Amino acid sequence: MSKTLLIKNARVVVTMDEQRREIDNGAIYVRGNVIEQVGPTAELPQSADEVIEATGHVVVPGLVNTHHHMYQSLTRVIPTAQNGELFNWLTNLYPIWANLDAEMVHASTLTAMSELILSGCTTSSDHLYIYPNDCRLDDSIEAAAKIGMRFHAARGSMSVGQSKGGLPPDCVVEDEKAILRDTQRLIETYHDTERHAMQRIVVAPCSPFSVSRDLMKEAAALARSHGVSLHTHLAENVNDIAYSREKFKMTPAEYAEDCGWVGHDVWHAHCVQLDDDGIYMFARTGTGVAHCPCSNMRLASGIAPIRKMVDAGVPVGLGVDGSASNDGAHMLGEVRQAMLLQRVGFGPDAMTARHALELATLGGAKVLNRDDIGALKPGMSADIVMFKLDQVGFAGALHDPVAALVFCTPANVSYSIINGKVVVKDGILQTIDLPLVIERHNQLATKLALAST
Repeated sequence: MSKTLLIKNARVVVTMDEQRREIDNGAIYVRGNVIEQVGPTAELPQSADEVIEATGHVVVPGLVNTHHHMYQSLTRVIPTAQNGELFNWLTNLYPIWANLDAEMVHASTLTAMSELILSGCTTSSDHLYIYPNDCRLDDSIEAAAKIGMRFHAARGSMSVGQSKGGLPPDCVVEDEKAILRDTQRLIETYHDTERHAMQRIVVAPCSPFSVSRDLMKEAAALARSHGVSLHTHLAENVNDIAYSREKFKMTPAEYAEDCGWVGHDVWHAHCVQLDDDGIYMFARTGTGVAHCPCSNMRLASGIAPIRKMVDAGVPVGLGVDGSASNDGAHMLGEVRQAMLLQRVGFGPDAMTARHALELATLGGAKVLNRDDIGALKPGMSADIVMFKLDQVGFAGALHDPVAALVFCTPANVSYSIINGKVVVKDGILQTIDLPLVIERHNQLATKLALAST
């Protein structure tokens, strides 16, 4: 028999179901890794193999992070990259990243996932696009399995170096045939098509300014032949637009369409400078967007027109982006920032707290092309997070605890259940020794910084 889990007496359960129910004194009953019942505590079973008392907690679906570069948590606040826009920032960091190794990728993935999980995230994509030395995407995948996070591992790539008119130095680009071979290997080895899958592979050439048109097209064909999703960066800032117009004589959205990079199986990071025609194209084709407000602010890329995208019907999720351009990875904090930034750009009613939370749950699930996460209802994956309301940051806000999650100081979880397993209990990660992970991470970050001096 599958193990059962009961979460009961929650102050409120935010379901994100079709009616967007918020259940006072709510409960959730889980069997194995799947939610079986959701409702008022009095109406659900009163016992289970494991019972979590949720009095004084807001319970929400696990948050979904749709864009990250986890290795970048090794290179936060690098002095030469603190005050530049995207292209300047990248050119200062590429030489440092050229010294990455396999242990660094594994350790930084554990650190980044720890930060995400503690902030309410249960599913994350990660876009690893640089493979110097002995680095492999397998190193990230092994770390995800160890910590217990639901993971969409994006096999990124760069193939057009500076000598061919690209942005990255030649020492960090790869041969295109080798990229496609390794991507196919990863799909065949790790991609799980089943419902409630913990591990999926994504085909993800880095950007229009670091790979060729041929690779974009061949990557799309490879992904679709295996039924996996596609991901890249697009229209991040004005320089990105200028590059596309000069190099391809097209807008980024037109170039994406020309390469076959639109559809419900595609999502693009940022899209800060996506024009109206691009928005309507994405809406028409079901192409998704990963909105990364903190990174967009940090690099002064602009304010993505998320309200306009959502109103047009574009699928939108949230992403923390890499920790060298955020420089944090607090998923609930990203929800708050998304709400506030839309208000700065488009007025106080441009985004509500509940809408921002929806982008981080249902929105992210749709962008990742999943229908088994993002809501708390029967048949969904048991990805559940709990936030305790008795902390000082929520004092005076208990009349609307759901909005308080987003408006008030971003909190960490007290519990996180991923795929039916308790990964965080009483605020402590159960699957790894976090102090040891942080200690090793900092040693490797120092080694990486020194290697390029």
